[in-house]
Amino acid sequence: MSRAMTDHREKLDADDRDTDELDPGDLPSTIPLVVRRAAARFGDRDALVDGDDHWSFSSLADAVDTAARAFVASGLVVGDRVAIWAPNVAQWAIAALGVYTAGCVVVPLNTRFKGTEAGHVLRASGARMLLTVTDFLDTDYLALLDGVDGLDALEHTVVLRGRVPPGSTSWADLLAGASAVTPQEVEARVAALDREDTSDILFTSGTTGAPKGAMLTHGASIRAYWSWSEVVGLREGDRYLVVNPFFHAFGLKAGILASLLRGATVLPHAVFDASAVMRRVHEEHVTMLPGPPAVYQTMLNHPDRAGFDLSSLRLAVTGAASIPVELIVRMRKELPFETVVTGYGLTEATGIATMCRHDDDPDTIAKTVGRPIPGVEVRVVDDGGRTMGTGEPGEVLVRGYNLMKGYLDDPEATAEAIDPDGWLHTGDVGVFDGRGNLAITDRKKDMFIVGGFNAYPAEIEGIMLQHPAVAQVAVVGVPDARLGEVGAAFVVPRTGDTVDPDALVAWCREHMANYKAPRTVQLVGELPLNASGKVLKYELRARAARS
Repeated sequence: MSRAMTDHREKLDADDRDTDELDPGDLPSTIPLVVRRAAARFGDRDALVDGDDHWSFSSLADAVDTAARAFVASGLVVGDRVAIWAPNVAQWAIAALGVYTAGCVVVPLNTRFKGTEAGHVLRASGARMLLTVTDFLDTDYLALLDGVDGLDALEHTVVLRGRVPPGSTSWADLLAGASAVTPQEVEARVAALDREDTSDILFTSGTTGAPKGAMLTHGASIRAYWSWSEVVGLREGDRYLVVNPFFHAFGLKAGILASLLRGATVLPHAVFDASAVMRRVHEEHVTMLPGPPAVYQTMLNHPDRAGFDLSSLRLAVTGAASIPVELIVRMRKELPFETVVTGYGLTEATGIATMCRHDDDPDTIAKTVGRPIPGVEVRVVDDGGRTMGTGEPGEVLVRGYNLMKGYLDDPEATAEAIDPDGWLHTGDVGVFDGRGNLAITDRKKDMFIVGGFNAYPAEIEGIMLQHPAVAQVAVVGVPDARLGEVGAAFVVPRTGDTVDPDALVAWCREHMANYKAPRTVQLVGELPLNASGKVLKYELRARAARS
């Protein structure tokens, strides 16, 4: 390990204590210091395993340092944004940690994005560098950006895996430039970082339809996922199959960061396939496997399940969709998990606000999202701001260290989301039970969740209105046995035009991420409106349920 890796021991005074005894004040202040603490504590243990490639915590720290020096050599300065548009592969994790260590900011892009969607995030973030792949599921992400305008700030495109087109740089060639930068240059950047500095900008769509960049910080991320991993019971030596995408707060924070904090091994998994996942559990003795309910339902119902040894499984974290109580019972009995927990969070709250505890009963785990994590407050209020009593529904408000700094370059949206008293207005409707467990019962906003991915009707509707034959459209979420919810669109065609519903669904899949695309289209003469001219979406949900 380089000299740079051994500095700042005064900031890592918790290294010679047992990890479970740490309080928030003892945690490293920034993610680069988490990497160095992990190298010092866990040394030669496996930190990252991707196929035949293995990195120990010590060698991972060295790889991260090399990546950071390469980013500095490329001309990136402190605070620059680096976008990553790639599936779960080892290079994603190393690159992201290298970006943090160079004093820059990670901007993840959803691998399901089309070029126009990715282009919006690249423009809005002002990313100077894009790290991507050109060979994922027959998709060349750089090719998707052909013809996308307004990317003037994007100076470098780096291919982590796949074909390297003219004008781009391979990951290996980028790393080769690290030798031009001394460890001391990176060390100075690490020393200057603070817990309040922005670590990531995660873009999340809102009901206005335009994706907004939530600015998350080093310190909040570390504290939140120390608490998260403590509740879950993640520990040194766990082998963590990360199916949740790295571009999502869960995969990035509850996957990569939590594993570094606790000494667990990250096993990236790019595409969920039940057989492939069970094979990896069998072959690599996976102990930790989070995912939306569909992951476990598919495994439980798979005809080949008995052919795999799944006895190593110990920890599961689920949520992001309705959960049958019987699923929790079967997960504990048949897979078999010792611990199954659920939780609730949103990007603006660094991905976490409440969690069930490991000893909660199946009914509590399935029907609630638990209690607030330490240091975080949660209220349920009516439209006038009055706190609701037990069993009374209202909007869920969150306040605490975990809240974002704000939306990037959007003070008006920030002020709308976080009130002067510091409460984040989530737009979700919830109710507390007598034991302080929160249940999410509805959405004040129209968002629905498709297999763990947030889908926002306003954004989908805005794209669909670009179709030349669509005059009006309203999208609602409807229940789906496999994915939890899917989109249903109600379309008023333009006068004189005809719309083929199946063709419009296909068009949607070409112009937006697949999870956003409505599964059904119903043609209507008009949309139901209230006296103010707003679409009555509850009527459309009822209509969709009858069809």
